[in-house]
Order: sequence, then structure tokens, then C-alpha cells
Amino acid sequence: METMRTKWVAMAASIWIQCTSGGSYTFSIYSAILKSTQSYDQSTLDTVSVFKDIGANAGVFSGLLYTYATSNRRRGRGGGTEGGAGGPWLVLAIGAIQCFAGYFLIWASVTGLISKPPVPLMCLFMLLASQSQTFFNTANVVSAVENFADYGGTAVGIMKGFLGLSGAILIQLYETVCAGDPASFILLLAVTPTVLSLLVMPLVRIYETSVADDKKHLNGLSAVSLIIAAYLMIVIILKNTFGLSSWANVVTLVCLLVLLALPLVIARRAQQDIMEKTAPHDYSPLISSPKATTSGNQSSEGDSRVDSGLNENLNLLQAMKSLSFWLLFLAMICGMGSGLSTINNIRQIGESLRYSSVEINSLVSLWSIWNFLGRFGAGYASDALLHKKGWPRPLLMAATLGTMTIGHLIIASGFQGNLYVGSIIVGVCYGSQWSLMPTITSELFGVRHMGTIFNTISVASPIGSYIFSVRLIGYFYDKTASGEGNTCYGSHCFRLSYIIMASVAFFGFLVAIVLFFRTKALYRQILIKRLHRR
Repeated sequence: METMRTKWVAMAASIWIQCTSGGSYTFSIYSAILKSTQSYDQSTLDTVSVFKDIGANAGVFSGLLYTYATSNRRRGRGGGTEGGAGGPWLVLAIGAIQCFAGYFLIWASVTGLISKPPVPLMCLFMLLASQSQTFFNTANVVSAVENFADYGGTAVGIMKGFLGLSGAILIQLYETVCAGDPASFILLLAVTPTVLSLLVMPLVRIYETSVADDKKHLNGLSAVSLIIAAYLMIVIILKNTFGLSSWANVVTLVCLLVLLALPLVIARRAQQDIMEKTAPHDYSPLISSPKATTSGNQSSEGDSRVDSGLNENLNLLQAMKSLSFWLLFLAMICGMGSGLSTINNIRQIGESLRYSSVEINSLVSLWSIWNFLGRFGAGYASDALLHKKGWPRPLLMAATLGTMTIGHLIIASGFQGNLYVGSIIVGVCYGSQWSLMPTITSELFGVRHMGTIFNTISVASPIGSYIFSVRLIGYFYDKTASGEGNTCYGSHCFRLSYIIMASVAFFGFLVAIVLFFRTKALYRQILIKRLHRR
């Protein structure tokens, strides 16, 4: 049993939870049956969808719960070395309860098990279901940062990357297990993440930093994630182009499950390295005080930052008094907001440019792959650039926002094949924000309240999406629409909107540059401290 109590097994368990926790990314699978069974018009369905986006991104409560639970453990009130009543698993348990309750009630409404709920109650069901994602995400991301403080960017990239892939993974389950029945898929969303998280959550803990080669085995997990992403991309293209029989779907799902078992193989190898390189007394399973995370460099009260150049962990209110907080928040409105608006409208953009249904379906399915590449790639690259070149992470954030500007202009141009190129660029750059922002948050404001702070900044995503999707793209589309059914065809339908969004992304680039200059000294301290420890 002791071999299961390592930070590498915790990482593998977190990866599995992340792989099934992205139910909010699959709304389009069951939105039609939800609309028909509840007799919704499109406006009402969009209202329910808004609550999905709010729930999936407004995770302040999950952050507060994580801080409370882990603070109790650090003070020794959580049961000491066995984790007790606090820690990441408590946040995962609450997320599992929310997930099951929300999706089960939606399924019961759709199948007629309960009478049709009023719209506000359905919005509450959707909010409950989607907010479980923030609980899973907070517990997994923050514990990964604490376990791999020197390579927080890579750890966050892996966690966020698998969350990005979860939509594609869940759709593979839908097509194989549910046989194309969207009502059954809603029940699957209620059961699968709940059961899996309850089974493996005791393994997700915070461990003392070991002397093993963390980078080597994190690279192994990174390679596994790239293999799974490549496999999913091939399967998606084959299904959308040629279609697959039911037995072929079963085979592809079995192969996917085998690939998803590989993180445990990496964890086993990492533990073997620890046993070979470290005496038994040098590696402690679960930290019982803040000292363990920084190898004795913190005070007993935990006032010092974990692996940063500052002298304290800021809480949410203290962080919000900092200009850096608002610069990061503003940059995320520009980056996350415009990126989410693109995927929300990619079907309408494709239709306006006369893309076929097969082409549009491929673009929608492949978005999860581009999203993954951005999340994983930015985390990995930001660690490499910080360690080898000393480049602060906000510099990479600025680079991705500048590149996103080009992606929006490509979509605005309307040339043949523009949506393929533009969606790849915007998808990768959008995903990168989700990896860079939590890591930067931990370095600017500390790890102790990281869950609360980065979930607060995440609210920028639905805020930006509302501004750009409803007030910008929807407004100009309705003004130019003149076809049957209030539709619009041609590159002019979205051109002005995307020129404006390109300007917004460029403004985000400028904001990130300001953040870069404000944090240069901090990152210099971080790098010196890490080099000194080695």
C-alpha cells in the first residue's frame, strides 16, 4: 500500500479524474434533446447554456474550500500523515456529489422521471453539474503545483491538457457505450466522473518534494499526453470522414483505455527511481507541515511563499489590491473571452463560409486537440524557458496573445480554408492561457490561496465570452443577416467582429507586456532560489 502513496500516483489519479471531468465541453451532444423534451426555444436553451459556462468557470467556492481543507491539514487538525478530514480529497468528494446531483436531475427531467422543472430550476441543475468541474480542477491543479513546485508550469499544463482532452474522451464513451443516445449520455456524465473520483480521490494528496528526477518523469507523462492526443485526433478524423462500425468503436475505446493506464506505469518507474536514489527516511509520504514543500525553507506558520520570491501568501482580498492581479484578469478577458467566443460560434462561422457539415464537425471535434496542445505546450515551454533562459512566464503569455491576434485576423479574412488555419491558431493560444494563468497566479500570490485566486481570475472567461459572443458577434451578425431564417452567408458576416476581436487580443498582448516588466525582478528571484536549492 505504501507504493501507492507517492506524488506520482497522486498525479496519475488526478489525470484520470481530469479525463472525465469536462462534461461542460459536451453540451452540444445533448442540447437538442434537452431543448425538445423541455419545449425550449433557442433563447431559453442559450440561457441554460450560460449557466453552464458560469458554473464551469466560477470556482471561487472550490478554491476557498481547498484552502480551508489544506490549512486544517497543515495545522495538524486534518489527521496528520494520513490526511484526516481535510486535503484535496475533500474538494474532490464535494465535486463528485455536485456532478451526480446536477446531471442526474437533468437526466431525470429529460427522460420524464420527474416533471418538467421551471427554467430557473433547470438553470440551477446545470449550474450544479458544471460547477463540479471547478472542484475537480482546483483539487488536481493546486495539488500538482504543490507536489511539483519546481516544474509547476509543466504540472499545470498536464492537468489542464487532460481536462481539454476530456471532451473528446467523453464523446468516445458516448459513441461506444451510449450508442448515440444523448439521454443515456447525460446519465453517463452523472455516473462516470462521480464513481471514478470517489474511487481514486484517496490517492490525491500533497507530498514532500523528493530528490528524484522530477523533470524526467514529468517528461514521460507529457509524452503520454501527446500520444493520447494524437490517437484521439486520428480517431476523430477517421470517424468524421469514413465513419466506424460499432465493433470498431469498441476497439478504439479499449485502445484509449490502455493508453490512459500509462500514467500509472510512469508513476511506478518514478517510485523505483526514488527507492534507488533516496534512503527511506528521506522521503515522507504526506506533508504534515509547510516545511516539507520547500525542504525546510518555510516558517512553521507557513507565511513564506512556496517556491517564489515573495515573503507571504496573499489571500484573495490582498491579491485584488495588487495591480498585477488586475493586469492578469484583463489579459484573460482578452484571451480567454475571445477564444471561447470563437468555439461558441465556430459552427455559424463555418456555415456562413459554406463549409460542409463534415468539415464543421471535424473543426468542432478537433478544437479539443488544439486546446490540449495549447494547455500542455504552454506549461511545458514556460518551464523550459524559465529554467534555461530565465524568461518570465508573462512573456510567453504576451507571445500567445500576439499570435491569437493573427488567428483572429485570419478568420476575419475569409479566404478559402481560413477557418482551418484560424481555429488551430486561436485554439492553441486559447488553451495556453488556461495553463499559464494558474501557474503565474501561484508565483505572484503564493500557493496557499492559489485555488481561490486563480478561480476568481477564471471568471474572466465567461465575462469575456458574454461580451464578445452576445454583444459583439451576435449583434453584428444580426445586423448583416438577410437570408432565410435570419441567416447570413459570406465573409462579411463575421469580418468586423473578428477585426475588433483581433484588436482586443492585441490589447491583451500589451497588458501582458506590462505584467512582464512588472514581474521581471520576481522571476529573477524565483530562478535564483531554484538554482540555489540545486
